[in-house]
Amino acid sequence: MNSPQFTAEPSPSPSPSPSPSPSPSPSPSDADPYPHPVPYDVIIAGCGPTGAMLAAELRLHDVRVLVLEKETEPAPFVRIVGLHIRSLELMAMRGLLDRVLEHGRRRPAAGFFAGISKPAPEGLDSAHAYLLGIPHPVIVRLLEEHAIQLGAQVRRGCAVAGFEQDDEGVTVDLADGERLRARYLVGCDGGRSAVRKLLGVGFPGEPSRTETLMGEMEVGVPQEEVAAKVAEIGETNKRFWLRPFGGGAYSVVVPAAGVGDRAEPPTLQDFKQQLRAIAGTDFGVHSPRWLSRFGDATRLAERYRVGRVLLAGDAAHIHPPTGGQGLNLGVQDAFNLGWKLAAQIRGWAPEALLDTYQTERRPVAENVLDNTRAQMELHSTEPGPQALRRLLTELMDIDEVNRRLIEKIAAIDIRYDFGDGPDLLGRRLRDIDVEQGHLYGLLHRGCGLLLDRTARLSVGGWSDRVDHLADPTAVLDVPCVLLRPDGHVAWIGDDQQDLDDHLFRWFGEPAG
Repeated sequence: MNSPQFTAEPSPSPSPSPSPSPSPSPSPSDADPYPHPVPYDVIIAGCGPTGAMLAAELRLHDVRVLVLEKETEPAPFVRIVGLHIRSLELMAMRGLLDRVLEHGRRRPAAGFFAGISKPAPEGLDSAHAYLLGIPHPVIVRLLEEHAIQLGAQVRRGCAVAGFEQDDEGVTVDLADGERLRARYLVGCDGGRSAVRKLLGVGFPGEPSRTETLMGEMEVGVPQEEVAAKVAEIGETNKRFWLRPFGGGAYSVVVPAAGVGDRAEPPTLQDFKQQLRAIAGTDFGVHSPRWLSRFGDATRLAERYRVGRVLLAGDAAHIHPPTGGQGLNLGVQDAFNLGWKLAAQIRGWAPEALLDTYQTERRPVAENVLDNTRAQMELHSTEPGPQALRRLLTELMDIDEVNRRLIEKIAAIDIRYDFGDGPDLLGRRLRDIDVEQGHLYGLLHRGCGLLLDRTARLSVGGWSDRVDHLADPTAVLDVPCVLLRPDGHVAWIGDDQQDLDDHLFRWFGEPAG
């Protein structure tokens, strides 16, 4: 049996670094082999998880990146977010998973859909079939550090005030009057995106119908009393909970109907008022660490790209937080966009490759918006939605129904339309065993990968963009697969000419 061969050495994962600080501006001595008519290839507005992940993905391909963050400091409060299965797989693909796991808490992949409590399905198609709860500031910091370690520059206290684009690039005006120039601009600046508004892209959808208070504070009654009351009310009101958070604090969520002015931040008195209205007690809440409110507005950008300006993350879509999909959807946008935008900048992108970012990711966002709309209906205390919730709860005892809903929220059911072919075509490939360990360990460089069980194919002139692993022992039911840098299967087969056609389709003209 032939031994496996891997045609490129995987680069080691970057080691942890100190807290990020702004990097110096590039100088002529930093020039790479590609000439640049402007100081930066890409300016990214927003250094949340989406912007930081996109910056790192671009840096894997030596793209000059500047990230502008309007806030001078990270958010002062700690909010726990969940990384779903697909996002955990992406972290593994870039060698980040171990670092992320150090700061998170695992829980079963269950109970996501509308908070309906069902056990996790057995045999989910992933080596990382769990949810990871992690503080939002921590995942932002880890991704920002990762981007900086790879060479991205981050400037805080810089807000985009305007921009103009032409055939050669984008001129970006900052709020302090400074002007910057880049070949592309990407708005990762949240649901109130300045980039999207300045671009004039429509953001149709539904405004908030319900609002919810959310905060972290201490309580003045025994934990047993809190737990009993939450269990009682939670039978019918899924937008109400008090959960121990650690250090004596509780995470408190309560409907905000009729409370205060939407334009003003909520107060502790608002929380007490709503707790008394719903639970008959305010639990003696005191000493708030942070207070906020969120609505169920649901909107989707009409376009993800206009010329040299693109949108990603919440700048392109907003939806209720039920199911915990927002951060994950944005990070996955960045993973899809990064290699394509890098290919465009490097000059090897096939025609229309960059446009596949919208054609692939916008339908995914549409599906997320639909499932969060459905979940919000199931949270209603009205008799009709409650009856539907009871029916769905019964149907979820059927394994296939439960599995389908979990896979939907965990984003492992996505299949991009790559044309006719086996069901695996267009889907992501799980982290299978290969001779060198695990498949995802070979994807740290952000290149494509030919996984060749025949050990007789070649990537030829695409070897600068596609790695080749010849491994007859790979745990795979098909002869060979071509993976894009985002881990989705772009080709299945064993014919060299057919492979070459698909290498050209996804990776452009061969070198030399």
